[in-house]
Amino acid sequence: MTFAKLSQYFEKLEETSSRLILIDILSELFFKVRADEIGMVSYLLQGRVAPFYEPIEMGMSEKLVAQAMARAYGVDREQVLKEYGRAGDLGKVAEKFAKELRIKNKELSVEEVFKILTEIAKTTGDGTVEKKIALLAGLLSKMDGVSAKHLVRIPLGVLRLGIGDPTILDAFSLAYARDRAKRPILEAAYNKVSDLGLVGETLSKGGLKAVERLSVTVGRPIRSQLAERLPTPEKVIEKMGTVNAQRKLDGFRVAIHKKASEVRLFSRNLEETTPMFPEIVEGAKKQIKAKSVILDAEAIGFNPISGEFLPFQETTQRRRKYGIEEMAKKIPLKTFCFDILYKDGTSLIDQPLAARLKTLKNTIKDGEVLFPELGIVVETAKKLQIMLDESISEGLEGLVVKRLDSKYEAGARNFNWVKLKRHSDGELRDTIDCVILGYIYGRGKRASFGAGALLVGVYDESQDEFVTVSKIGTGLTDEEFREIRRRADKIKVDKQPARVNSILKPSVWIAPEIVIEVLADEITRSPIHSAGYALRFPRLIKFREADKKAEDATTVKELIEMYHQQFKKI
Repeated sequence: MTFAKLSQYFEKLEETSSRLILIDILSELFFKVRADEIGMVSYLLQGRVAPFYEPIEMGMSEKLVAQAMARAYGVDREQVLKEYGRAGDLGKVAEKFAKELRIKNKELSVEEVFKILTEIAKTTGDGTVEKKIALLAGLLSKMDGVSAKHLVRIPLGVLRLGIGDPTILDAFSLAYARDRAKRPILEAAYNKVSDLGLVGETLSKGGLKAVERLSVTVGRPIRSQLAERLPTPEKVIEKMGTVNAQRKLDGFRVAIHKKASEVRLFSRNLEETTPMFPEIVEGAKKQIKAKSVILDAEAIGFNPISGEFLPFQETTQRRRKYGIEEMAKKIPLKTFCFDILYKDGTSLIDQPLAARLKTLKNTIKDGEVLFPELGIVVETAKKLQIMLDESISEGLEGLVVKRLDSKYEAGARNFNWVKLKRHSDGELRDTIDCVILGYIYGRGKRASFGAGALLVGVYDESQDEFVTVSKIGTGLTDEEFREIRRRADKIKVDKQPARVNSILKPSVWIAPEIVIEVLADEITRSPIHSAGYALRFPRLIKFREADKKAEDATTVKELIEMYHQQFKKI
């Protein structure tokens, strides 16, 4: 397939506001591409040249892309930036220049363009900036307006197609299995391998049976299993019986992959974070008694003098690209390994939790960085309450309670795992992770910020869309309002995104990417919010997009459960 043809599909995707039409367009696209192009097209749809877990980034800022455009179109960079200031989209600027110059397509193939974009991403060393500019300019000089528009958006990470991974999986299912109902099979495989391109290629070549054979592999992150909510220890024991209770640490999720002497770390978002946490890497090399292993863990900062755990906002300062050694001394980490998914060539995810914890205990040596979080078997609500109180007294969030016979279900959220957290009268028992969908212009003092309130929503996984639950105007400092405006404007879009279902219309729509943690007094039924529910007296607690994708936000199903739980007193 030519890149020009692919760009025509991108154009159709950008113009539609219906998720069902998105699926139809994508399935038609995948039906027409060659088997060896499926992976490339899948990654390009994600704005990448590799799966998310591969640390391969384009590394081109708006100014560098503008410089490449200036070279391709024979104009000054300042002229490109001036047009960008008017249009707010370098893709549209590229389209304008290409049309004015009447550039004809050189019929570059998807494979040719993909290879050059990969070369741009992998270019390092002396002369890196010049090489990247020259490579991108060379591509632009051979493309018509529509192709140039979508090409420019790829290195900037702003494709604006409004497509989520579940939508692409639906399209795979329709294109290659001729049945959208087969998506759960693809989703289960994707949760194990975290590689859309691999799932698509495997399905097209070997069918559903081949997809079902895809398995856990060291070096490919597994999507984290997630926990449901129950309001009290009594409800936990009533529903789950005898359980294993582990402390709920308010840090960040770390998947530790070790193969021989190589250690790689991945975030909950599937991003590689290995360079950020050198002490975890060294701890894994010294303390893990296995040739190959995958551990699920939580890293949390602590005060090296008192030994006390630090709040989430301080711990997250460790997620950085620069000044790593200095920050590691200031905020050292302890990493609590609470599950083991793979060891020495064997996947353990289908083994019961009790067996996995026994293996985990025998896999980690004593040391100062990694600690097995084995939990305690609990049979009564009274003992569970005592553990909950102890966890909170340590400055932790609460407990995660698990069925002893449960498998590790990658990407799943069910009652095999349940979280118990602190709560106080007049507030919900748990916070809610919301996605910012747009902002409303400020009035009075906030007029200078540009954003006076945020329209936020939760994720409806059954429809792969975001639905609104609240407008938030409290809990933010003046500087935070300015910061939100700055970040939001980088991902603002011209119209309501296809995956956003909203009755309310903000002043500015943004792509659903920024996740925030919200606390509210209660959840009420609502005719004006598309979730059917609203948050009463919501306030922002903290930003979560560093460790959560939009699809990891609270779901409608969870919200409804919280609504029913909030007034239950035991």
